[in-house]
Amino acid sequence: MNTEYNFPISSSTAANCTVKTLRDESVGTIKDIMLDTETGEVAYVIIAVDSGFLNLGSKLLALPWAAFDFHGHQRDVIVINVEKEKLENAPGFDNDEWPVGPQHEFINKVHTHYGFDRRRAFIE
Repeated sequence: MNTEYNFPISSSTAANCTVKTLRDESVGTIKDIMLDTETGEVAYVIIAVDSGFLNLGSKLLALPWAAFDFHGHQRDVIVINVEKEKLENAPGFDNDEWPVGPQHEFINKVHTHYGFDRRRAFIE
């Protein structure tokens, strides 16, 4: 994630932005931001995919927070630093089948798929 500018963004502001690839292709919008209750950090971000993008239908994709660049030149666009090919086989789910229960495995799968490290809680 681009950290040149260091300021907070509200979840409602993020949810109103269009998510695009580095090639300026519209992917969808942020549907939700999932928090890790152990670390207090964002576990992953849910994107509602635009119908027609990669023929994924209404699939929801989960991406690590680190995959997003919130500091682009357009205030209403958030860019994901992920190749289109990674999105085709991305961890995701249907709107009526969100992951439930302990999610360590799913969170690890999301981060591993995109090649980002997952932060872990320090437990003594």
